[in-house]
Amino acid sequence: MKFQQAMARRRFLTETTQGFGYAALASLLGAGSTLHAAAPSQGERLDRGQGGLPSLPHFIPKAKQVIYFHMVGGPSQIDMYDYKPVMNDWFDKDLPESIRNGQRLTTMTSGQSRFPIAPSRYKFQQHGECGMWVSELLPYTARAVDDMCFIRSMHTEAINHEPAITFMQSGNQITGRPCIGSWLSYGLGSMNENLPTFVVLVAEPSNTEQVQAISARLWASGYLPGQHAGVSFRSKGDPILYINNPPGVSSEIRRQTLDGINNLNRLAHARLGDPETQTRIEQYEMAFRMQASVPELTDLGQESEATWALYGEAAKQPGTFANTALMSRRLVERGVRFVQVYHNNWDTHGNTAGRLPDQCRDVDQPCWGLIQDLKQRGMLDSTLVIWGGEFGRTIYSQGQLTRENYGRDHHPRCFTMWMAGGGIKPGTIYGETDEFSYNIVRDPVHVRDFHATILHTLGIDHERFTYKAQGLDQRLTGVEPAKVIHELLA
Repeated sequence: MKFQQAMARRRFLTETTQGFGYAALASLLGAGSTLHAAAPSQGERLDRGQGGLPSLPHFIPKAKQVIYFHMVGGPSQIDMYDYKPVMNDWFDKDLPESIRNGQRLTTMTSGQSRFPIAPSRYKFQQHGECGMWVSELLPYTARAVDDMCFIRSMHTEAINHEPAITFMQSGNQITGRPCIGSWLSYGLGSMNENLPTFVVLVAEPSNTEQVQAISARLWASGYLPGQHAGVSFRSKGDPILYINNPPGVSSEIRRQTLDGINNLNRLAHARLGDPETQTRIEQYEMAFRMQASVPELTDLGQESEATWALYGEAAKQPGTFANTALMSRRLVERGVRFVQVYHNNWDTHGNTAGRLPDQCRDVDQPCWGLIQDLKQRGMLDSTLVIWGGEFGRTIYSQGQLTRENYGRDHHPRCFTMWMAGGGIKPGTIYGETDEFSYNIVRDPVHVRDFHATILHTLGIDHERFTYKAQGLDQRLTGVEPAKVIHELLA
């Protein structure tokens, strides 16, 4: 009773700050002293996790780290990866009701009197030994298809951005659940001492015609302990606010101040026993260590000309997708477990011809460059790279339709994602949609199956990886059926 009374106000203040400045310092809190701080030498392995569950991994993992590129808004699979040449004969004809089959629509097109077919205006070619069809918008990606695994049969129940992104990131359309990065931080722990376990980067698209809101709820720890929330690095200026010492404050003074604060927190912890007080002590220590590690991390001047050639000139500009792709490699190279990158403006309700080329140009070479870079450094086999959005786009046009331009509404019934590295079978093309890219006709992959497969590459059985919350054994994959797609695995 004494503990509950004493902690009422403290707990309220602590929990409400987690959504603001507290989350900025929330990170992995490994206890090991032998962890890596700076970039390891080429080929050096970062295998040992610190601070994770002793029962994990359940079996030998293929992947140790993850880089997840999320395209916010829903990329158009029809214009990029799902080649449907028959649709050229259907231009401006109505989508058959037998294909739509009563599917619910968003409010953006629910009032349209007709749903005219809009074939892709972009040319496609087959590439690599696997023969994957890739749009002319992605010439660099086309060169890497034999290193990649394409899922053309992803599907979800969510039809609007907010629940769809939340579902893709946390396994549930309702906010407040832990995201994938938080689950891995909790389960597998840290691979470094001086950087967070889970880092978030938000890239700035070159075209900003229609961006979606991105908030910290997407990288929140939910009901998991707060230290497993993602740490968002800013794209410009100081990567993390207030991590540097104020003018006139030396590192020695900062150390003395921190020691004094920590001593007070230890007294409070000894008296009240609140585990969050111990977490705060460790977070302050992490922030102090990051003062030395972050400047080294963000100093791209040490990269070679060969590296810049891989990612492109845009990588030299802070905040670009190319810059975040290069930063992602530097983060996993230094032992960060999970890197989440968001790239906005994929919500092409209109002006597809004006916007989609910019979007593809932003990500095409950097994604190819990252895969090549990881291969050259011997890191691709242990790093899982993921690319995709929250849903796909419709074959029918939203708004005005011409041969040269059109819009596309949200489409949850089928969309395309790809993966590379980390236990994934390269050169794989999985799943098939009908000739309208509207319904899946072979090998469907639900979001829950996708999550189960990701966890499997990291040595985790999704059915045995749980956390007790609200009286339930909670899982990333939830309580509905989910299965590992073994055909995707090497």
